[in-house]
Amino acid sequence: MRQIIRKLTSKKIYLIRHGQTNFNLNGIVQGSGIDSSLNETGMLQAMAFHEHFSAFPFDVVFTSRLKRSQESVASFISAGVPHHPLAELNEINWGTKEGTKITPEEDAYYHWLLTQWQLGNTTLRIEGGESPEDVAQRQRKAIQEILAGDYTNILICMHGRAIRIMLCQLLNYPLHAMDIFEHQNLGLYVLNYTGSIFSVERYNSTHHLLPIRSTTVQPLA
Repeated sequence: MRQIIRKLTSKKIYLIRHGQTNFNLNGIVQGSGIDSSLNETGMLQAMAFHEHFSAFPFDVVFTSRLKRSQESVASFISAGVPHHPLAELNEINWGTKEGTKITPEEDAYYHWLLTQWQLGNTTLRIEGGESPEDVAQRQRKAIQEILAGDYTNILICMHGRAIRIMLCQLLNYPLHAMDIFEHQNLGLYVLNYTGSIFSVERYNSTHHLLPIRSTTVQPLA
């Protein structure tokens, strides 16, 4: 009987968070239900990232369906890199908290929620929103699509909490450990995929943003 050998295909994934928005700047909660655009600083961040990687041969770019992720890589899309927007890459839904200013009371709730997730209660949902487990479940479809494609160099632009959850899945960390993965606007993770396992080459790199002075704060992403 003829033996069928499946060839393992190595890939490199460039995973970035979207650029700054006025929601980030002003400490207002934004999630999958807030479709905000980049502000001036965010556009500068996107330009700096593109200038740094403009000659790099990306085979494809995946984004969420939210404007801030698509605007962050618009220069690559305009240059002809094939683009696939996936709703499964959207930010976590922060429910009734979306669009609200981070008050001391809201900040206390946020940190209580993070503590619950860090203790392993990752099925806990924000009122009217999603849990980390909910996000992980929908992301699995996107991960399967991304890895199944005939791509070598993959650019993915998405969102802060969603990135933490994605990295846990790719690197086989439990979801309660997701806060070890730091992020900031247009920060970059580079992952190497052997065909069976992932490893991290760069961790939240911002070298490409050195010329930019940002006043970004990091509320609910």
